[in-house]
Amino acid sequence: MALSFTLEQLLKSIKDYNASDLHLNVNAEPMLRIDGKLTPLNLPKLTKEDVIELCYSVLSEKQKAKLEDELELDFSFEIPKVARFRANYYFERENLAAAFRIIPERPFSLDELNAPAVFKKLVRHEKGLILVTGPTGSGKSTTLAAMIKEINDNFRKHVITIEDPIEFVHQHNKCLISQREVERDTKSFLSALRASLREDPDVILIGEMRDRETIGAAITAAETGHLVFATLHTNSAIQTINRIVNVFPAEEQDQIRTQLSMAILAVISQALLPKVGGGRIAAHEILINNPAVANLIRENKIAQIYSQMQLNQGATGMQTLNQVLTEYVLKGIITKDTAMAYTTKPEELRKLIGV
Repeated sequence: MALSFTLEQLLKSIKDYNASDLHLNVNAEPMLRIDGKLTPLNLPKLTKEDVIELCYSVLSEKQKAKLEDELELDFSFEIPKVARFRANYYFERENLAAAFRIIPERPFSLDELNAPAVFKKLVRHEKGLILVTGPTGSGKSTTLAAMIKEINDNFRKHVITIEDPIEFVHQHNKCLISQREVERDTKSFLSALRASLREDPDVILIGEMRDRETIGAAITAAETGHLVFATLHTNSAIQTINRIVNVFPAEEQDQIRTQLSMAILAVISQALLPKVGGGRIAAHEILINNPAVANLIRENKIAQIYSQMQLNQGATGMQTLNQVLTEYVLKGIITKDTAMAYTTKPEELRKLIGV
């Protein structure tokens, strides 16, 4: 039986329902993620043939071959007059499945995101490493795109982005922006990062630091006079520092801590929280490097950084996730249950919000 809808119509429904994602799986209805929750579209359950027909409708022959060879495919594409989308195709129980995420037509500004004021100060640095971390779907790409937009709107620099795939498309404004996609414009994050140092960049954005070599190259690029942005799938500032150090063998960790203490500018760990009444709001934990923090990193006293983040915050711009969660609970923006679900320090939060 022929399908009564096209992939384009399903993708348009993401925009119509203000959703973030569309999921297609065999023996399930097409589903949207709205305010963080999966919602069926009240359409017939998809057969194996339906999913193949829908998914293959936007693939090139090269992409089809790669999917059939590697059993997964990550790419982005645009439907004119609708939106750009990031897609991931994968197999489960020998059936094709897909997840599509909508990408806004243009990068948001930091003001539109109501981002903390310290973000505008960070992008003014000439060199250093800025990490934006959090789980999948926490808005890391949106925050990074807004920071690149801030640079593009205010400074004359060469920005190189290395992404898999390219999500937000930046237009040249004051900056010259070179956007490179892994496997289309370059073989890997690492090869593109190494080559970028010969391409006269001022700013380098690395979509994801996936391995020890890429992390090491990113730190070196930050040390040698470039402003480097990158992401990691970590949930707190402390966890981020530990993850980077622990990627390296024990005999190299002292050196990496020393390099990191000098190279890192900030760690921004974020989560997207469901709001009371619908919609979502970002919560940021912000670690800004200063002499005290750098010393704790060098001396492997990383657990003490959390206390340092709570000192003189008006001047430093630092904040903990629990402080933001507490503020949102007291203002009625999120529920106590939501706050408890997203905290990385539940005992501390219980005392702050009175659970």
